[in-house]
Amino acid sequence: MACVIFLKADCRKQLDFHDEETFHGDFGPDSGAGQTMNLWQQQVAKWVQAACLMEVLSPKPGNVSPGLEFQDACVADFLRSSEAIGPEMAVAQERPLGETILASVQATRNVVGHNTNLGIILLIAPLAAVPPEKSLFDGIDSVLSRTTIDDSRLVYRAIRMAQPAGLGKAGEQDLNDEPTVSLVDCMRLAAERDMIAAQFGNGFRQVLHCGLEWLREAVSFPDSQRRQITWLAIRLMAEFGDSLIARKCGVEMSETVREKAREVLASGWPTKAESEQVFAAFDAFLREDGNRRNPGTTADFIAAILFAALREGWFIQDESWIIPEASMIA
Repeated sequence: MACVIFLKADCRKQLDFHDEETFHGDFGPDSGAGQTMNLWQQQVAKWVQAACLMEVLSPKPGNVSPGLEFQDACVADFLRSSEAIGPEMAVAQERPLGETILASVQATRNVVGHNTNLGIILLIAPLAAVPPEKSLFDGIDSVLSRTTIDDSRLVYRAIRMAQPAGLGKAGEQDLNDEPTVSLVDCMRLAAERDMIAAQFGNGFRQVLHCGLEWLREAVSFPDSQRRQITWLAIRLMAEFGDSLIARKCGVEMSETVREKAREVLASGWPTKAESEQVFAAFDAFLREDGNRRNPGTTADFIAAILFAALREGWFIQDESWIIPEASMIA
């Protein structure tokens, strides 16, 4: 597998969107996306994989990262998952959104057998469906406005297949029932309890506005991109808490996480040496109770924000992401 993808800032404008070439990644005939992609689709697959790679390799507090793995999930699982969904996301523009989401979940299950990336799939699939001639800001509303009841049915199947933690019973359009409204309308009903669902009703505001703005702030720090991305994760938690923590541990615990994240920012992390102890304590707190406080929604948003920044052409990976292939997937 390719261990790093370097991207030019103006690559979106340079590509011939209709020139088909064989994609020489390790996707094989069972990828579900076919073996031939045009240059744009190849690039979308690379952006997806790069975003997921940077997310899981950054030492974000409470999440899976190198040397800090969970009993039921390791770095290799997330990297295999990113390889699986890349070609599915690459053809998102060519098919209904629900098909892309279901195919991506199926591809993930085929390689790791459990849920590693449902939130990432739900967030990136609509972004990947924006046509190349439009920016994400200009194109996302059109993608969302086209969703149908069929998309809802397919996404419900995908969610049931992934079996994410912390799902309760909804009073209307429950996942165990047959949906009767469009995907966007279903997501709006869940928006108050799930920030990923909220994106479908607010035009991906936390990804394309707050998230990209804070990433721009993070990259101004004289630090490694891994720590810049880690700061972004803390900034997201300081503002929003974490939906997965709220579902699994209660809203009060999510509020506690938000306050502790704010303490880390107030300590001056990552620029002040004395702030490292505050960061370490926050990380340890999130990993207590068998990693039950894992801020999984935050990690999903990190991947989506990185994909958006790569796709819009202003975030460029540095050489620190070059890693021996053998160390990436055991």
